[in-house]
Amino acid sequence: MCLKSLASGLILVSGPFKVNGVPLKRVNQAYVIATSTKVDLKSVKVPGHIDDNYFAKSSEQNTVATSGKEEEFFQTNGTPAIVSDQRKKDQATVDNALLKVVAGQPMLKQYLNAKFSLTNSDRVHNMKF
Repeated sequence: MCLKSLASGLILVSGPFKVNGVPLKRVNQAYVIATSTKVDLKSVKVPGHIDDNYFAKSSEQNTVATSGKEEEFFQTNGTPAIVSDQRKKDQATVDNALLKVVAGQPMLKQYLNAKFSLTNSDRVHNMKF
């Protein structure tokens, strides 16, 4: 679901995560397909501190990419990316509000949970969702 437009021109979307596994993330508008499904999101309050800076990588993550050494770039040390407690809290806040909206619409949860893919022969401009 599209939650708001950010200053960079990207849009803020969320699944909700508990329904289809899509976390709060920024997406280019070119990768979004509009549907005829309308959902009233006025009751969903997105925290004000969620903006483009919220998604910026830390300087520690950027140093490896800019150092120019291939071995450092591909070295992962077996540690997965750590999600901060603030992001978990924000995700839970937005998800709780979205789940209330989803529960109020018939079949919306199944619609959001359905797998979707396109093939080369699909004409997206002719499709109606």
